[in-house]
Amino acid sequence: MMSTSSFLQALWTGGLQGYLLVGFLLFIIGLMTVLLRRSFLLQFMGIELMLNAINIILLAFGKWQGGAPTASTFYLFIIGVAACEAAVGLALIVELYRLKSTTDADQHSTLRH
Repeated sequence: MMSTSSFLQALWTGGLQGYLLVGFLLFIIGLMTVLLRRSFLLQFMGIELMLNAINIILLAFGKWQGGAPTASTFYLFIIGVAACEAAVGLALIVELYRLKSTTDADQHSTLRH
């Protein structure tokens, strides 16, 4: 069991626990944003936050493994996929806004049928 002072020291010095805690908190914030918000734009931002949290955790484990180049390769691949997803997602949100003049998910019942 890690004491509170050693855990805070690991956070301050950039240990693995610090990166994992930051990644976990960002993922939880993103997940709560996706589940609790009705706006497509805010849900989209929550998904992006979750992807970035996964990237932080991936890089933390890569650093912990001794700087494995596979973690950096996966990181770049995930960033590329996230950029493509951002472009397509924002284009869809703009089109939905043009259709109904709102980004509220409840107002877009045509997506359910």
